Amino acid sequence: MTLTTINRAFTTINPATGEQLATFETISDAELEVALATADRAYADWRERPAAERAAIIKKAAAYLRDNQAEYSGLITLEMGKLAWESDAEVGLAASILDYYADRVEQFLEPEPLPESPGAYLETAPIGAIFAIEPWNFPYYQLARVAGPQLAAGNVVLLKHAQSVPQCALAFARAFEQAGAPEGVYTNLFVTHEQAATIIADPRVAGVTITGSPRAAATVAAQAGQNLKKVVAESGGSDPLIVLDDADIPGAVFGAVFGRMFNNGQCCVGSKRLIVVGKDRAEQVIAGVVEALAALKPADPAEPAGPLTNLGPLSSERALDLLLEQIETAKQNGAQVRTGGKRIDRPGFYLEPTVLTGITKSNPAYTEEFFGPVLAAYVVDTEEEAIALANDTPWGLGASVFTGDTKHGRAVASHIDSGMVFINQPAWTAAEVPFGGTKSSGFGRELGELGFGEFVNRKLVNVAKVGSGPWGPSPE
Repeated sequence: MTLTTINRAFTTINPATGEQLATFETISDAELEVALATADRAYADWRERPAAERAAIIKKAAAYLRDNQAEYSGLITLEMGKLAWESDAEVGLAASILDYYADRVEQFLEPEPLPESPGAYLETAPIGAIFAIEPWNFPYYQLARVAGPQLAAGNVVLLKHAQSVPQCALAFARAFEQAGAPEGVYTNLFVTHEQAATIIADPRVAGVTITGSPRAAATVAAQAGQNLKKVVAESGGSDPLIVLDDADIPGAVFGAVFGRMFNNGQCCVGSKRLIVVGKDRAEQVIAGVVEALAALKPADPAEPAGPLTNLGPLSSERALDLLLEQIETAKQNGAQVRTGGKRIDRPGFYLEPTVLTGITKSNPAYTEEFFGPVLAAYVVDTEEEAIALANDTPWGLGASVFTGDTKHGRAVASHIDSGMVFINQPAWTAAEVPFGGTKSSGFGRELGELGFGEFVNRKLVNVAKVGSGPWGPSPE
């Protein structure tokens, strides 16, 4: 790719200053055809390589990320404004995901006997090129949770990253190049939306995965469905954090603040709705959250700092303007601002951490996702009301329950309509933990063994001894 000042489709803008730093051209249709043909040829070779050989290359890519952590984490902070300590953590998380699948691929590919049908077993095989459309908020983690399982399984990956993190996209692709991955095994593509539709329709592409808005996920799923291709979609959330009447209040306050402010609130599984049982306790929890948020110091995200110390910028001016518009609409419909709600007067895209209360069901804020440092706080009288409120949403990604009785917390978790529930913690992620949601938050799973199984052919093989009848079990 070459730098240009003409085509601004993929552009680095420093969110801490608003300065435009670099732009990258989208590829031509002819270049796209070359990339698709190269990936198709690479798949024919890659799928036949021993799993251990594929794993060795993936582990080298993980090691390259770790060996160059300062460079890689610096690019995250530069392009989307993540605090430095969080960027460091993301690089380590991405590397751990690659290692996880490299270390377990042979186990995951083991044939699975079907005891009830002697002679039959399931064989796991790759299916082809997987096209991934990924967002800016976790520039490496989002890529690793596709590349790790799919490359280990024997698939190849074509990647369209978000337009605001092109240098992160190039850097991640470079890790596989440096690890010795053959050309076409992992391909970064700077393509337009129209070219993305062409990729989805191409018969050389076997499956599609997207993390994005519900609208984007629905569009991609429809395009894939027209071509009978498997899709995995994660499309955001408005996760509830329920504080039951026996919960430790300081612990709940810390969990709510950490869960809301990680990545400056730009997490699909951020704790976006605080639901507290009991009016007296609710005021203690909300006051504690307000105090902690008000203490955050706006700063350059590259500045060294620990958790819940500094406040970083939003990823873009567009993201900031959308949040300001949502806050104003919420206020016009009766919500009260307990703290924050305004743009911070300094260069870059900074928003005061905000707590909204008094949100009624008729308020648009009741069902919207606030993708930034905005927390909606609710007070209810009973546990049953808390569960009903948690579920009264089109979203269903994650949830948290804070309680002094973990056994009871598990019972509450079983009544929450979401893909993930965390007891006495805000949502978190790791290589071994399946990630995904339900309802408008999408379908399918990434990470863990479930993530490995989304884009493979679970092929039935039935073995019958010579002379067996035309059907039925017949062990060798």
